[in-house]
Amino acid sequence: MGSTRKRRTYTPEYRREAAHLVIDTDRTIATVAGEINVGAQLLGRWVQQERDRIGAPPEAPLDASERAELERLRRENTELRLDNEFLGKAAAFFAAKNTPGRSASR
Repeated sequence: MGSTRKRRTYTPEYRREAAHLVIDTDRTIATVAGEINVGAQLLGRWVQQERDRIGAPPEAPLDASERAELERLRRENTELRLDNEFLGKAAAFFAAKNTPGRSASR
């Protein structure tokens, strides 16, 4: 048999507060879920339950152009994140190469 992990439980207050991190800040469920270390599907249920409880209108589904724009922005975000990582590594490389005691004009 596999290991049995105890299922985490969350208080109703915690669930409401987590849901409001999405509802009140316009951050995505996936972003908030990652920040608070909760599964995105679980947080999505909490958000829906809280919206139902407070009578908030559900988010309107994206139309085709909005969906395409979102996908383009996600790709661009990924590319920029990778570029930023590379630039950080390159800067560290050149900083290490230019340590005191070495001639800067090689």
